[in-house]
Amino acid sequence: MSRPPTPVPVADDPLARERSHLAGSRAALRAMREDAESLDIKDVTANWVNAEVLARQIGERIKSLADLSDTPLFFGRLDYLHSPGADRAEGADGERFYIGRRHVHDHDGDPMVIDWRAPVSQPFYRASKKDPMDVGLRRRFGYTRGEITAYEDEHLSDPAETAATSKLLQQEIERPRVGPMRDIVATIQPEQDEIVRSGLGGTVCVQGGPGTGKTAVGLHRVAYLLYAHRERLARTGTLVIGPNRSFLHYIEQVLPALGELTVKQATVDDLVAAGLEVRGTDDAAAAVLKGDARMAEVLKRAVYAHVTMPAEPVMVVRGSRRWRVPAYEIEEIVRQLLDRGIRYGAAREALPQRIAHAVLVQMERSGEAPDDRVQDAVARNAAVKAAVKAIWPPVDPAKLVLRLLTDADFLAVHTEGILDEDERKTILWAKPVRSVKSAKWSAADAVLIDEATDIVERTHSLGHVVLDEAQDLSPMQYRAVGRRCSTGSATVLGDLAQGTTPWATRSWDEALAHLGKSEGVIEELTAGFRVPTDVITYASRLLPHIAPGLTPVASVRENPGFFDVRPVETTDQVVAACEELLRNEGSTGLIAADARVPELAEALTAAGIGHLAPGEETTAETRLTLVPASLAKGLEYDYVVLDEPQAVVDGEPDERTGLRRLYVALTRAVSGLIVTHAAPLPAALAG
Repeated sequence: MSRPPTPVPVADDPLARERSHLAGSRAALRAMREDAESLDIKDVTANWVNAEVLARQIGERIKSLADLSDTPLFFGRLDYLHSPGADRAEGADGERFYIGRRHVHDHDGDPMVIDWRAPVSQPFYRASKKDPMDVGLRRRFGYTRGEITAYEDEHLSDPAETAATSKLLQQEIERPRVGPMRDIVATIQPEQDEIVRSGLGGTVCVQGGPGTGKTAVGLHRVAYLLYAHRERLARTGTLVIGPNRSFLHYIEQVLPALGELTVKQATVDDLVAAGLEVRGTDDAAAAVLKGDARMAEVLKRAVYAHVTMPAEPVMVVRGSRRWRVPAYEIEEIVRQLLDRGIRYGAAREALPQRIAHAVLVQMERSGEAPDDRVQDAVARNAAVKAAVKAIWPPVDPAKLVLRLLTDADFLAVHTEGILDEDERKTILWAKPVRSVKSAKWSAADAVLIDEATDIVERTHSLGHVVLDEAQDLSPMQYRAVGRRCSTGSATVLGDLAQGTTPWATRSWDEALAHLGKSEGVIEELTAGFRVPTDVITYASRLLPHIAPGLTPVASVRENPGFFDVRPVETTDQVVAACEELLRNEGSTGLIAADARVPELAEALTAAGIGHLAPGEETTAETRLTLVPASLAKGLEYDYVVLDEPQAVVDGEPDERTGLRRLYVALTRAVSGLIVTHAAPLPAALAG
């Protein structure tokens, strides 16, 4: 009878030691969570409000300490030659740090896992053979369902060892995509890390082609800033802005997985609607004009046109005395307020106090000694209030925009020298509207109302805003976002080649100017980690036609990916292509022109293939998503069937926008792409 193998002592088995450290780290995290759950706040809060706030903070702390069984607590290890910060001349022994998604410490407070955002973790992403950054060993870990199954070492300071591509890193990059977007903390590249760790004070604009990781970089930058500037951003707030709800649902788990639960998400439409019901649509020409930055000056003119210079003096009666402020003096006050350039509403609030101050000056000259209470009383005097109402009346932003869009004479007056007659006719509504509530506002109208609202009253500014898929915003939409970070900073993410709106961004310098961040730094990511080589090479045929000056993405994936272009005759053959790709592991997307989606949905149902809508989470049973081309931006699937490229192009108002939409659709695949077509391919794609 054979004897069982002799167990290898943990001390002699590196993999067993690492598994032991993982088990210890999980136990330490559980203890940290139990400590948070056991906190008793009954005797430490002064009132119920403080108790509610503290309870919420503790609740968030408990959530952030969750141990996700399929997510490794650490993904790397750094062995320093010397202790960080120590005098190397002293020959101090090095230290070992495990790098993970969050900090974990034992019962003595000693770290078992270091947060990836900590300064001591930075060499994990940036150290190289050329610049080892005092790292002797960098170890990467391979995981299967949350358990360590492999490791890979780089001896960065050993001149005898040559630099090599990490197999584990490559496998992690090429791992199948199932479900929502996940974090990339284990695979952040040096050029990405520089952007992630850039300071809070500056705005960064990231131009990145498909698969370069720009969205992930933007989200990880938020996580880093919250780590480095926790208190400041807790006061001022952070916001992630995406192009649509499907996209936001797709990315919503990234920040919570990194322990950040307080970042809000919204679309631009969410920001500017503010209770306004958007029920209408604009044709392309009207939408382009309404989104033009010139409309900001039109609105400013229209708002301040309500100010009229006084023709009569103001007579204030107090007791037996009458105080007269002449019209010329009030006019001087009004002109001073206009020259200061403050918000319309703020100036309107200041006007009665300025008039009251003029009365107080007269009182003092007559020998009285009025104080601030007297000035406030005068400011509330009926005669003063009536004068203010006549000189500087209140303005309702929605009513103002409605009048501009429905009153040809009013529009003509305030667009003189800005819009020509044809442009005025383009945005003027054909039918009169009774009220703001009955108006069928469009998304572009809502942005105009938001601009007018800001002219009247300053928009609240956040500490940091991430704006993704920014290339599709109009100048007026950029202004709306810029108002939300006027005293903060922004991370702007996009790809000029993927601009699919008639008003798509022409240059990032122009976009940053509209955003109010002209000093922003523009970075470019050109290394493609998501799209296979053959797929991105095929899609890049479109670049000379849609973005001539842009650098093509160079795929760094070792796997060239599966790629095929197939002529088909029936919809059943498109369904067969989906069935073929579903035999592989991971998710599959069927992307088609919006007009073809109902026909394809019917064909999939007839074939017994379940499918999801964009943003819905895949399951083991249902891994196919039917995606209208208009909603494909920002999404990714392991395998994609792209139906009828020419139909995608024809679905847009012009060929250039259509080719850009096609470029987006072609670059959603992570592992393989099948292009099916009955009609001839677009000439630009056929090459």
